[in-house]
Amino acid sequence: MVEVEGGSEGLDEFTLLATQVVPSERQLKWQQTEFYAFVHFGINTFTDREWGTGKENPKLFNPTELDADQWVSVFKSAGMRGLILTCKHHDGFCLWPSRYTSHSVASSDWRGGKGDVVREVSEACRRGGIKFGFYLSPWDRHEPTYGDSDAYNRFFLGQLRELLTSYGEIFSVWFDGACGEGPNGKRQVYDWEAYYRLIRELQPGAVISVCGPDVRWCGNEAGHCRASEWSVVPAVLREAERTAEKSQKVDDGTFARRINTADEDLGSRDAIQGVRDLVWYPAEVNTSIRPGWFYHAAEDDGVRTVDELLRIYYGSVGGNACLLLNVPPDRRGLIHEADAAVLHELGRVIRDTFATDLARHAKAVASHTLDSEHGIENIFDDNPDTYWCPPLGIEQPVIEVDLGQEVTFDRVVLCEHIRSGQRIENFTVAYRSGDDWVECYRGTVVGYKRICCLDRTNTRYVRVHITSSRGYPTLSRLGFYLEKR
Repeated sequence: MVEVEGGSEGLDEFTLLATQVVPSERQLKWQQTEFYAFVHFGINTFTDREWGTGKENPKLFNPTELDADQWVSVFKSAGMRGLILTCKHHDGFCLWPSRYTSHSVASSDWRGGKGDVVREVSEACRRGGIKFGFYLSPWDRHEPTYGDSDAYNRFFLGQLRELLTSYGEIFSVWFDGACGEGPNGKRQVYDWEAYYRLIRELQPGAVISVCGPDVRWCGNEAGHCRASEWSVVPAVLREAERTAEKSQKVDDGTFARRINTADEDLGSRDAIQGVRDLVWYPAEVNTSIRPGWFYHAAEDDGVRTVDELLRIYYGSVGGNACLLLNVPPDRRGLIHEADAAVLHELGRVIRDTFATDLARHAKAVASHTLDSEHGIENIFDDNPDTYWCPPLGIEQPVIEVDLGQEVTFDRVVLCEHIRSGQRIENFTVAYRSGDDWVECYRGTVVGYKRICCLDRTNTRYVRVHITSSRGYPTLSRLGFYLEKR
């Protein structure tokens, strides 16, 4: 990062503060995961419900063909790099033999009562070379101590410790804000800080997501993405209660509700004016491949299309967020053929599209460059740790690219060096046609990654103009691609 001494001309106090907020190492590693699976699987799979009551008979759980390696194979075919398993949903049924409750796989007939779904899935992830994380519902409709806050918090910490110490490295611990009544009709006061301390102690590399300090919920469960997703936002957004207030409250099978307009702008100069406590709190977009979160046979013909999933992928992974896509196994314990086919084709399009960077032989010149260490050639070296930047105070530089020959592209990828903060506010992309420059894309924030989707363009020369930035912009990557449908 370029050192800032005494501020920057043109930057107000609060925008200057924002430029000095950077991600932690765990947040960087999480962001690089980009696209990963949410796996809703449990007793609800066998009752055909979304939310269980906590009174279900554990013997209902019997996935006779469960094959976690098949899950991992399907997810890898889609380009996913991780998996988050619902180890316990609101009904309290545990997918591992927890010593704190009998309401678990140990009381089922699956694997003769000796099975452990969490172990099978975590080991399959390691064999397949993808990351493993878990969801653990704080709300427990089965546990009798729920609502007796101290007793239940001890119970929950015990289960959390089991998952953090028995299944290898964890990349994400995912909490939601659901807080309903327990079996005694009481509500619980969650000890979030104690949960966080235990995770930091036992799995310091894991991000704590949604109701946690590391990763922010995008604000909806439908796959809708902000046009300008800032990772530097007011610290108040990390309050777990805020997420809880906005989470789904009822089991109505409907979660395609767009974010509130008031929440659309979280990090612009206007949004952070007067805010001194700013944090790096990047967004995760979570949605399901099906209408619901758990598997229902009636939804086999409701699997989202490749086109719809690509739109969500470009808007999330290509919009400075990560994408957590729910893919629920069926009652056999397998990813259904309909889901697998869509995911395979989705992965093929993504792989084929981004396999060849049409700028691999390109040369570029910049209107301003800080020094030789931060040269413009760094944007083509495929190394996220090297980057180009102009001197401090140059907020609107221009980059002109010679692709070496005329090429056809419809995707442009820009990446900031986010170790130096998030700085780009607006930019344009133009191509040369004869003696004229023709604007083909106008964008806002970049952050970790911006995938610009534009009409097919044939040209040799491209101009990227950073029209607004904070102090100075950075770019670690600039790539040109043609989507391969």
